[in-house]
Amino acid sequence: MATITRLLQKNIPTSCTRFFHTTVSVQARAAVAMSRLESDQVIRYDRLEENISIVKKRLNRPLTLSEKILYGHLDDPHNQEIVRGESYLRLRPDRVAMQDATAQMAMLQFISSGLPKVAVPSTIHCDHLIQAQIGGEQDLARAKDINAEVYNFLQTAGAKYGVGFWKPGSGIIHQIILENYAFPGVLLIGTDSHTPNGGGLGGLCIGVGGADAVDVMADIPWELKCPKVIGVELTGELSGWSSPKDVILKVADILTVKGGTGAIVEYHGPGVDSISCTGMGTICNMGAEIGATTSVFPYNKRMKDYLVATNRQDVAGAATAMQDCLVPDKGAQYDELIKINLNELKPALNGPFTPDLYNPCSEMKENAVKNGWPLEVKVGLIGSCTNSSYEDMGRAANICKQARDKGIKAKSAFTITPGSEQVRATIERDGYAQVFRDVGGVVLANACGPCIGQWDRKDVAMGEKNTIVTSYNRNFTGRNDANPATHAFVTSPEIVTAMVFSGELGFNPEVDSLTAADGSKFKFDSPTGDELPAKGFDPGEDTYQHPPSEGGSVVVDVDPESNRLQLLEPFDVWNGKDLVDMALLIKVKGKCTTDHISMAGPWLKYRGHLDNISNNMLIGAINIENDEANKVKNVLTGEYGGVPDVARHYKANKLNWVVVGDENYGEGSSREHAALEPRHLGARAIIVKSFARIHETNLKKQGLLPLTFSDPSDYDKVRPDDKVSLKGLNEFAPGKQMECTLTHADGSSDTIWLNHTFNKTQIEWFLAGSALNRMKQSQ
Repeated sequence: MATITRLLQKNIPTSCTRFFHTTVSVQARAAVAMSRLESDQVIRYDRLEENISIVKKRLNRPLTLSEKILYGHLDDPHNQEIVRGESYLRLRPDRVAMQDATAQMAMLQFISSGLPKVAVPSTIHCDHLIQAQIGGEQDLARAKDINAEVYNFLQTAGAKYGVGFWKPGSGIIHQIILENYAFPGVLLIGTDSHTPNGGGLGGLCIGVGGADAVDVMADIPWELKCPKVIGVELTGELSGWSSPKDVILKVADILTVKGGTGAIVEYHGPGVDSISCTGMGTICNMGAEIGATTSVFPYNKRMKDYLVATNRQDVAGAATAMQDCLVPDKGAQYDELIKINLNELKPALNGPFTPDLYNPCSEMKENAVKNGWPLEVKVGLIGSCTNSSYEDMGRAANICKQARDKGIKAKSAFTITPGSEQVRATIERDGYAQVFRDVGGVVLANACGPCIGQWDRKDVAMGEKNTIVTSYNRNFTGRNDANPATHAFVTSPEIVTAMVFSGELGFNPEVDSLTAADGSKFKFDSPTGDELPAKGFDPGEDTYQHPPSEGGSVVVDVDPESNRLQLLEPFDVWNGKDLVDMALLIKVKGKCTTDHISMAGPWLKYRGHLDNISNNMLIGAINIENDEANKVKNVLTGEYGGVPDVARHYKANKLNWVVVGDENYGEGSSREHAALEPRHLGARAIIVKSFARIHETNLKKQGLLPLTFSDPSDYDKVRPDDKVSLKGLNEFAPGKQMECTLTHADGSSDTIWLNHTFNKTQIEWFLAGSALNRMKQSQ
């Protein structure tokens, strides 16, 4: 089904590559608005084309699509060092997008910068703070009430600083971006790890922390380590029960949760044309789960059709005229190549507890029995930013119609989350929503909901072992409902929908039958659904607020007594001394995602209040000393306490501390709170075997030292009661290892060496105490 080939760029002989010695002719192009909501902001295809021409002449080789878009946005294409996997690129993104949970801290940091207005088009999207309880209308009304203070802050901050505001109920940030802002060749950064969804429209959309967003909004070139490029060549065509989701489930199986780290995944090949634009978005969206910087597809007719359907005919025309810049060059080389034949791809589910554990439907029952996974499906949930398009809803509704025609209803609880107000209004008009309700489904608000833990689940007790199946992207322990015993499997909306009628995890709709109301046996036909609505999209309610041309007089209030919002105080500057005899707060055992470091769910309400949100710091991480969560020894008192409580005690007693972790530390969400909280509570360094990309950058931005063991086995030398010293900080320099002494309780010690990826600019962040401090120093 799939093959994988590693192509090391430096070892490719020149005979394998056709070099280009001619430059692209740069022509004057008609100005096209970046968005129908921003007529004064134009797409700079002329700059993209010119920069690609400059870089191609310098490198004298074919470029991948990823390289064209990245290098087309270089701040200085003439002089920028370009070495994949090594050099740091200084880039000029086209725009910034922020969801409400991360926008709070991003806007608080922007306010702290002292700048009067954002320098690039930026938007805020209210999608994370709406909890699924009863149904769409009731849940939205409740969210507007309990989150009024936060929504008012975001709305007024947007108006004052020139940021567009999408009100609660608008939909999920990534669907709104696809419908309104993404375009072929765009470089967009978003404060959410699933920002890569926009790659379905041929752009590079990259998840970042809020501090990175502040840099771009402040007109500072954005730094990104030049990614390697992993090619995924698709042949054949999707058919039957196989879906775009199955492509990324298979890629996750091949690359694992860290196999894409430091790389862009670029899909290409004849099989691409069998996938819809929103289907390509699904694949790019879940690319976050393999650690990829982002994912992208080449511009094609499916993208053009989607642009036209979303009233962007002018963008479609401009992109078509630019097509040579929006596809990879012939002969472009990839650092690694995966080949997948879509004709052979079968439906699958990944999980539980990790998004890279691959289970073909045909083997699911056997795997479940062997591993003791509960076979009864308690709840099936479709939607989320990964799978909530009109096409997704249509294919799921087709299955529901077949079930309704046979007189049966869902055996499992069944929830449906539309991706946007536009999708919601259109599926209501076209009857899909009613079909879902007819079979027992509950249509939730246009929001993230259970996918991010915003789910007031009542059907099982906490700690009760159970199974849910979702069309979401992430299934870490406790991710959806805070229950560590919930076994969550991610799959396509079609497979979720089929399973809710069987109620069984082992149900394979390709071969298994169900019993109709009249007692007869039947099998589902393969699902079908329109890619785009025949009658066009119904926009639904207008939920967008454009910032006023002059927002200087707008007042942004933050109540000093609020428990939801808190203005930021600058972090302390490095004192010029080595960091000696620091306490080891916790030595983390195994997987430690940003959900373990800073949980979502009920904690989302504190995302704008650093001190309050810090009370969840590392409470989900497992302490290797006792195999328990949120229980660490306080070296000053000898007593055990919660991780944030012990950290606060250390800070109050001016005792610096560190965290030691395992592989791919900080995978998952882009939430910078997982870096802000340790910094706020007194951390100085995080020492691990390896980092996830976004989290490592977030730690640097906040003045922390993300360090990795030169020898991964040195992790085993660290004891829970060690004193940790980092020496030679006065000689801190790019590429130079850092000396670390572990002083054990018995008086013995070990000296180990640590690596880092800091460049000169990032070292300045550490010296200044944070990137924001450094920005203020430079004004």
